[in-house]
Amino acid sequence: MDQAQIEVRVLGSLSQISAAEWDSCACPEVADGGRPLDPFTTHRFLLALEHSGSVGRGTGWQPQYLTAYLDGMLIAAAPMYAKSHSRGEYIFDHNWAHAYEGAGGRYYPKLQIAVPFTPATGRRFLVRPGYDSVGMSALVQGAVQLAADNQVSSVHATFCTEAEALAGEQMGLMLRQSQQFHWLNDEYQDFDGFLAALSSRKRKNIRKERAQAIDFGGEIRTLTGYDLRPEHWDAFWQFYQDTGSRKWGVPYLTRQFFDIAHETMADDMALVLAERDGYPIAGALNFIGRETLFGRYWGCTEHHACLHFELCYYRAIDFAIAEGLARVEAGAQGEHKLARGYLPTRTHSLHWVNDPGFADAIKKYLDAEAHAVGEEIEILTDYGPFRKSNPEEQQ
Repeated sequence: MDQAQIEVRVLGSLSQISAAEWDSCACPEVADGGRPLDPFTTHRFLLALEHSGSVGRGTGWQPQYLTAYLDGMLIAAAPMYAKSHSRGEYIFDHNWAHAYEGAGGRYYPKLQIAVPFTPATGRRFLVRPGYDSVGMSALVQGAVQLAADNQVSSVHATFCTEAEALAGEQMGLMLRQSQQFHWLNDEYQDFDGFLAALSSRKRKNIRKERAQAIDFGGEIRTLTGYDLRPEHWDAFWQFYQDTGSRKWGVPYLTRQFFDIAHETMADDMALVLAERDGYPIAGALNFIGRETLFGRYWGCTEHHACLHFELCYYRAIDFAIAEGLARVEAGAQGEHKLARGYLPTRTHSLHWVNDPGFADAIKKYLDAEAHAVGEEIEILTDYGPFRKSNPEEQQ
């Protein structure tokens, strides 16, 4: 296919493109009537971030959506942002910025192909079916050319799929590997079926934690779709603010985001609420994909033993089993997830750096880091909670 036929454009807002056109590349799988693989690159999610003021002026996330057209038809798109800081990404490059600026360079702004504030693996190069190679190539070349023309230090595509990572590496981008903890559904019929796969000690510990959690004096409900009400977001906003102020200083999402999401994405969300005397005291928000439940936010106004584990991890497993989902992604970091059935899983990102000398130094760092990540995953997996073949190890 003639690459010269392709026109790459940058959009300052998703309002400049229809949902149907964007989603023809972002989630073509919904044509069968099912869910998108993940909701985070859909037009409705990204536009909610924009319209709520969670991204845009003053946030350090300035939309620069990449689109590629062939004979007037959109064949590829990417959620890209000009970044003036490295917050809200979860693939940390602060040390790169410090090193580059310490040597007299200017690291910011940079270009980030990502879903803001969302450490969930998914396609970052959104390509219409049948245009996989040429579409991704156009987006990569477009991003790099835009960075080079504007003397931007770097381009980063974070939490991309493994297939994208391998393809991007072939195109000359640098591959970075990290890890998260994911729960995998081995065709369990119920939570007890999952527990049966664990060692005796881990099984007893989880049962103990669940018993402690439900002893807080109230009830726990999982709400989605029409069961979600505006007042639920009033409560969850308090939870989110508390967690956000402690973790990040200032919460990334605005209050309006949850109102917009309620109107446009209720079927994409599963909100787990703990209520006592009719009032919510803790909550965990998940987003629902075609094969994956994505755990995103947690918070509380009262602290009770093991309630965090119950709402964030165990109820997520319950939901995934009931809905026939293949996995639960529980967000960034957290080795405490290992004992609760979430295993270390490799994640991927791609990077381009304008300065050749700095790029060479980063490449050496990434090679060493990848080796360390691989070793850590191997060690942590061996320490996982699942039963071993040796009966003595099961105890």
